[in-house]
Amino acid sequence: MAIEANRGQNGIQLLLAAEQEAQHIVNAARNEKMARLKQAKEEADKEIAEFRAHMEAEFQRKLAESSGDSGANVKRLEQETEVKINLLKSEAARISQDVVQMLLRHVTTVKN
Repeated sequence: MAIEANRGQNGIQLLLAAEQEAQHIVNAARNEKMARLKQAKEEADKEIAEFRAHMEAEFQRKLAESSGDSGANVKRLEQETEVKINLLKSEAARISQDVVQMLLRHVTTVKN
């Protein structure tokens, strides 16, 4: 019986050792997984920062282009407006005498 008890003790010791080894393996795997997740997060953050910088540079470039165009557009609109104002003034000067004559005719005409 002593031999069988000794064998049982050895079996339990082997099981405990195997359980501890398994726990070490699981802990190592868990640590590797956490390290890989951290690395993946850092890589993703880096890619996001690069993408954001690229998009910001693109936005600033387009903003600079449109600002230059904006100045040109304002100048063009001012010129077009000036041309239209001059056209309206000349047209008003051309027909103002006719308008005055028509108004005088209507005001001075008496109807029964």
